[in-house]
Amino acid sequence: MSCLAVEELSIHFGGLRAVDGVSFAIQEGQIHGLIGPNGAGKTTVFNCITGFYHPTHGTIRFQDRDITSLRPDQIARLGIARTFQNVQLFRGMSVIDNVLVAMHSHQRTGIVAEAFSLPFVHRQERVVREKAEEILKFLGLTDLRQQAAGNLPLGSQKRLELGRALGLDPKLLLLDEPAAGLNTSETQSLAQLLRTLRARFKLTILLVEHDMGLVMNVCDTITVLNFGQKIAEGSPSEVQNNPEVIKAYLGETVGAEQA
Repeated sequence: MSCLAVEELSIHFGGLRAVDGVSFAIQEGQIHGLIGPNGAGKTTVFNCITGFYHPTHGTIRFQDRDITSLRPDQIARLGIARTFQNVQLFRGMSVIDNVLVAMHSHQRTGIVAEAFSLPFVHRQERVVREKAEEILKFLGLTDLRQQAAGNLPLGSQKRLELGRALGLDPKLLLLDEPAAGLNTSETQSLAQLLRTLRARFKLTILLVEHDMGLVMNVCDTITVLNFGQKIAEGSPSEVQNNPEVIKAYLGETVGAEQA
């Protein structure tokens, strides 16, 4: 079953066609890679899926619902969460509070109930905090829970941003360059984490990543973009051996230069 379907997606900025007629579908429970050279349109596709951009043409369907024109907050409430290339945290807030802020959108209390401190408000706050603690434990951040997010090393900041996304209780998780800035050991740990995430939280994952080792290691299916257009799609081995993909990454003259 398709979790997300992108159909003939195009977005133009003036005369620039950042994305041009791209279509792909992500199956439930898959880790789906979206790759391509710099400027290929990957993050622009992410921004369309999450409502930060509205496409010039095309349709985006999430679990058979058209979400093309929805706002980012509406899309998040449906069950789509994302991380960013540059870590976006509340740097002065504690680790646990960063996760709690994300979870606030799922609380069902109103102003009147909170003002009078009704019993169910306290019950819900307790449930939310317990879930936040569970997420931190899963990500290995429990011992850092009271530290300011801005004081964490990059690897821990990336895990915290992932934890904040999990706090939205997503069905589809979009990860934008999660391995950027990580060392080899941290990237290997990330690969295992992504597999465990999928199983533990019953997630479907869309991954934009430049680390080809990570992509080939964890993805079930890969879509390749170049200059805003889809040039290939398939399993890691199929994509790895596709001549159009090789040319996009290495250029047409590589073979001649090596001869």
